[in-house]
Amino acid sequence: MPTPKRLRDVIREIRSARTAADERAVVQKECAQIRDTFREEDNTYRCRNVAKLLYIHMLGYPAHFGQLECLKLIASPRFTDKRIGYLGAMLLLDERQDVHLLITNSLKNDLNHQTQYVVSLALCTLGAICSTEMSRDLAGEVEKLLKSSNAYIKKKAALSAVCIILKVPDLMEMYIPASRALLNEKNHGVLLTAVCLLTCMCEKSPDTLSHFRKLVPQLVRILKNLIMAGYSPEHDVSGVSDPFLQVKILRLLRILGKNDANASEAMNDILAQVATNTETSKNVGNSILYETCLTIMEIHSESGLRVLAVNILGRFLLNNDKNIRYVALNTLLRVVHADYNAVQRHRSTIVDCLKDPDVSIKKRAMELCFALINTNNIRGMTKELIFFLEKCDPDFKADCASNLVMAAEKHSPNKRWHVDTVMKVLTTSGNYCRDDVVASLIQLIQEAHALHAYAVQQLYKALLQDVSQQPLVQVACWCLGEYGDALMSQAIEEEEPLNVTEDEVLEVLERVLIDNNSSVLSKEYALTATVKLSTRFKHSVPMIRKLISIHGASTNVELQQRSVEYGALFRDQDPIRAGLLEPMPIPDKPPTQDTKQNGQAMTNGNGDLDDDIPSDVDDFGSSRTSKPAKTAPPAASESQNILDLLGGDSPVAPPLESTKPAGSNDILDLLGGIDLSADPGIKHCVAQPPSLLGDDFNTMHNAAAIPSLTAFDRAGVKVEFIFNRVSPNNVNVTVRSSNSNSSTFNDFVFQAAVPKTFQVQLDSPSSSVLPANNAGFVTQVVHIANPQKQPIRMRIRLTYTGEGGVSVAEQAEVNNFPPATWQ
Repeated sequence: MPTPKRLRDVIREIRSARTAADERAVVQKECAQIRDTFREEDNTYRCRNVAKLLYIHMLGYPAHFGQLECLKLIASPRFTDKRIGYLGAMLLLDERQDVHLLITNSLKNDLNHQTQYVVSLALCTLGAICSTEMSRDLAGEVEKLLKSSNAYIKKKAALSAVCIILKVPDLMEMYIPASRALLNEKNHGVLLTAVCLLTCMCEKSPDTLSHFRKLVPQLVRILKNLIMAGYSPEHDVSGVSDPFLQVKILRLLRILGKNDANASEAMNDILAQVATNTETSKNVGNSILYETCLTIMEIHSESGLRVLAVNILGRFLLNNDKNIRYVALNTLLRVVHADYNAVQRHRSTIVDCLKDPDVSIKKRAMELCFALINTNNIRGMTKELIFFLEKCDPDFKADCASNLVMAAEKHSPNKRWHVDTVMKVLTTSGNYCRDDVVASLIQLIQEAHALHAYAVQQLYKALLQDVSQQPLVQVACWCLGEYGDALMSQAIEEEEPLNVTEDEVLEVLERVLIDNNSSVLSKEYALTATVKLSTRFKHSVPMIRKLISIHGASTNVELQQRSVEYGALFRDQDPIRAGLLEPMPIPDKPPTQDTKQNGQAMTNGNGDLDDDIPSDVDDFGSSRTSKPAKTAPPAASESQNILDLLGGDSPVAPPLESTKPAGSNDILDLLGGIDLSADPGIKHCVAQPPSLLGDDFNTMHNAAAIPSLTAFDRAGVKVEFIFNRVSPNNVNVTVRSSNSNSSTFNDFVFQAAVPKTFQVQLDSPSSSVLPANNAGFVTQVVHIANPQKQPIRMRIRLTYTGEGGVSVAEQAEVNNFPPATWQ
């Protein structure tokens, strides 16, 4: 048989192939020759053939037929054969294949070999391909090697131990004594792998973490020796002594010092020394400073040390390297909650990052800017972010607009500024604006009754200039329908008089209705605004009827239905039209603090009224109060504030209760897009306290406990329902919320809504802070009255402030209540 080609010849031949087909032909021919050689059991060239096969495997071609040949090479007494055999095992074998089981005995023999290089090969292979069974079989051998006097073997054994612990955490206890002893080594390679092993064990086991906190002084001493040691060419990298070991030690200190004041105090001084003595002109020093900043912000460090860490990150923002700037922004976003004022000092530098051409840097800078907004800087930050909104890429506009609206709502100095800002955001973001901005501005204008005339005039001017921005068109049409008469009747201070006629207003709405670029939703807004103006513009009813009939034969069913049914209002039902099309009621003022203490409004746990979710009405038509109300409920028109929670199609819904004539509820869906197919005839009702029938019912029913229910489990937040049936028609639900994330969530609010056939009331929650790592619960009792004994349906909404000050809102529907809660 001819002599097989050498590896270099095969590589040269494959690289000389001009097309993929030529390459495949070369590979297939070579694989066929390798197979023939394997069949002849020729040991002379087995090592060469397996090497060629590994190269072919690296190119992406199948090479599984060489697995058994790798085992034969491993069993060879020659080191060169073993090296190729173990390399092939690492590349071609995994625990899913039967051949994998055959290698265990060879590994055990080589782990006890007299030659350190053979032992090293076995340790590397074990770390790469170990399975659960293999880890259990060879864990003892690795533990013996950790105690070896040979530093080369010890560092390899430590890394293999890491892989074994990751695969089988139960074996961790075996390595604890040996791993502690490794820290006494002088060899930097052994120290580095020992720190990696300790870090792995601390991350896997809280008990081991507590045990290793005793090692903090020893780790501090090693780190101090590194930064105080003189020049050592063996470990020096750009003037820094062994930066790899320093970074690993800093990370381990961060894990050991978290949530432990004593351990944190022991490392404060060394962290300050590292932060002040590390060279900053080289990237090596920056990597150490970055890890130092993370450690300082994670442990119980002193306030001055935290300021030092934030200042280091602030200097990173001035670096010319884009990667360093991105890392700084990302880290500041993570630590802004830990020292808010220190980060605020670098606000101008962070704002400058919004102008960076790099997309990733701009995104992180935008997120950090929103995290830094407060009542004192809201005007300046909003101005900068609106300027950014004008210039930024389309990918940023939607997020930036929504966050600007949220920030303005939270920190606005006055209503006039609030309205101007949201309108500016609306016009600047254009069609990239999300529906939440439209709903927010509509609600804001409706609540600010003193600014109705001002808002409608500003929106009318904007609509005259441009009808292509659909969000702007929708808000403007809604305001024209509600407050269109204010265009002619009221003069605004500091504003030029707006000389406009009824026909001119209707002409603007006609432009929206006939514009082919207008969305269906915008035309629906315009149709509704037009019909509502029929009760404000007494002299333009003929023109209004003409505009309404434009879409009477539209191919869109919704537009056609609205057009036809609105037109029907002008026939013989004028009294109904007048009552139905009256202005939306202005929401009542929020209850006073005394009222809140009496339980007539839902609070967020801190005593602040939750303005986003009205306390008396839910989307299904049932009440939702913290306590039974003793006085008349607020105006039901506030219910539009939570239509987004439970599926309202329109950002503005008709009032659930007003002074409309009887029968007007039949066409509520025409004005608000509310789906009444499931629950027709939405009405307002006040929750009553649950009636208790006595101890006999409680004793009988609770003898068999109702199973609990997991209502929500997403992104580490879990909500459980625990039931207690107090009467045939009433059940109490204890809502228990927990958080498995590593960050504590603040401003936690749980809200619930049920269909109109039920009545519900919420007691005050136990807290508004959701502890991290399942360290505690937030509990809240929900009382549900079910007089018709129907299966219970509920929609829930969770809001909280997550990591980095980001506001999070989640919602879910619960339909799987246990039958025992209602039968």
